[in-house]
Amino acid sequence: MSSSSPTSLLNVELKPGKPPMLRADANGDPGRWAAEHRDALRAAVAEHGALLVRGLGLRDAAETEAVFQRLAGLMDEKEAFTPRRRYSPGVYSSSKWPPNQPMCMHHELSYTLEFPGLMLFACLIAPTDGGATPVADAPTVLRVLPSELIKRFEGVGWLLVRNYNSEIGASVAEAFGTDDRLAVESYCRANAIDFEWQPDGALRTRQRRSAVVRHPLTGQRCWFNQIAFLNEWTIDPEVREYLVDIYGEDGLPFNTRFGNGDPIGADVVQLINEVYEANTARERWQAGDLMLVDNVRTAHGRERFEGPREVLVAMADAVHLADCSPTIEVTASR
Repeated sequence: MSSSSPTSLLNVELKPGKPPMLRADANGDPGRWAAEHRDALRAAVAEHGALLVRGLGLRDAAETEAVFQRLAGLMDEKEAFTPRRRYSPGVYSSSKWPPNQPMCMHHELSYTLEFPGLMLFACLIAPTDGGATPVADAPTVLRVLPSELIKRFEGVGWLLVRNYNSEIGASVAEAFGTDDRLAVESYCRANAIDFEWQPDGALRTRQRRSAVVRHPLTGQRCWFNQIAFLNEWTIDPEVREYLVDIYGEDGLPFNTRFGNGDPIGADVVQLINEVYEANTARERWQAGDLMLVDNVRTAHGRERFEGPREVLVAMADAVHLADCSPTIEVTASR
């Protein structure tokens, strides 16, 4: 009886500070290779939380879509926080975020009621410097964070406050797929999002979610949220000062709070980001790379970069928050 694991079958390289890596030889047909190795690849991601596949030689969006489609069931993005280019159904560009500003660790769409269980990334053009997609293990982060802080977040959850405008971040239409007020209000009610139309017609929303969930398949407790990433204290100080001058303290495009509305201090945000950094694995992109990330177990980010960078993204294998043992009740919006 064989005891071989998917890792040994695929010869996955495990090195400290690096994401698990597989060197592949697709012989010019990445789609066929992905189809043949689908089960083993997904088993390796389940075992390790993430997997970087090097050597596929992905060259364009059509080839990348074929690989993505063979590996998972793709989702359409809803409630985006920044605009993306849509290449084809379920295949997007990476978030439009300033190259000189890092995107801190987060779990994609962790503020929604239905989020991706799997993230797929493909690098078509690697930047000349930086630009990695680092990853961090959520159960490890949860173990390292102070127990008092975890208990507080488990008790009250976290609150995401968004102010939609036409200048920064995703617009109402980009986030909800429509700018029809009735349709937006209907979506918000169905997804436990409190909403308020401002006198100038702008939309403000609030949604309270659990900061800690259990993995829907393994039951592992995971630190699963975007508390630090979407908080005002993660924003570059000069950018934050500019935004406050323009929009006011309550008008920032996005901000996070404790679930009871209490502000989250800069010290808490710094602590969370430091724990992430201490437990981060990173590898610079090479053109043609593919990366698979378990979105519940593994946080990801994006580092500063220079030069052109084209990374395609797909969100897949929808997971419902209700299946992840949330610590707080999701209440219906007004």
